[in-house]
This record gives sequence, structure tokens and C-alpha cells, in this order.
Amino acid sequence: MAKNNQMIYIRVSQEEWDYIHERMECAGYKNMSAFIRRMALNGYLIKLNLTDVKEVLRLLRIYSNNLNQYAKRANETGSIYAADIKELKEGQKEILNCMGEILERLSKI
Repeated sequence: MAKNNQMIYIRVSQEEWDYIHERMECAGYKNMSAFIRRMALNGYLIKLNLTDVKEVLRLLRIYSNNLNQYAKRANETGSIYAADIKELKEGQKEILNCMGEILERLSKI
């Protein structure tokens, strides 16, 4: 068994110190050294690329604007065209497909 004789020194704020202690308790550790060693060696670092989510939000904004315009036209004229309804359905379908793909990829993390 290797001897632990190398040292690492770090400085943390009071808030970080409190948060580390809170996480230690949740994980069932009483020894900070053991907890930090376990997290450094086996902990997970998750960095998400949210470009797809931003794209879905952009599509939702466009879809919402179109829906508002169609509702305004329907209120003014008392009717709405079938082509408009079809366009709304296609926009909604595209957004749902994008969200499905994003959720599928996230579930694999």
C-alpha cells in the first residue's frame, strides 16, 4: 500500500468551506482529507454544452411570435387559414423533436 506523503494546499472562502462540510456530511464522510481525495480521484465533473438548448429556445421564441400573430389575425378577421395551422403544427413538431434529441443525449450522461 502506497504511503500518502504528498501534500496539496488550497484556500477556500468561508462559504466554500461550509459547502464542503455540508457535502461531506451528505456523503457520510467525517474526514475531510478522505472526502477531498475521493472527490479529486473519483468525482464527476459535468460540463454541458447547451448550444442545442439555446437553439430550442430560439425556435420557441419564433413559434410564440408566430402563434401570437395568428391569434391576432384570427381575432381581427374571425378566421384563420388551414396553411397557418399547418405551419404552427410543423413548428411545434420541430421543437418537440429537438427537445427529444436533447433529452436523449442528456440521459446518456
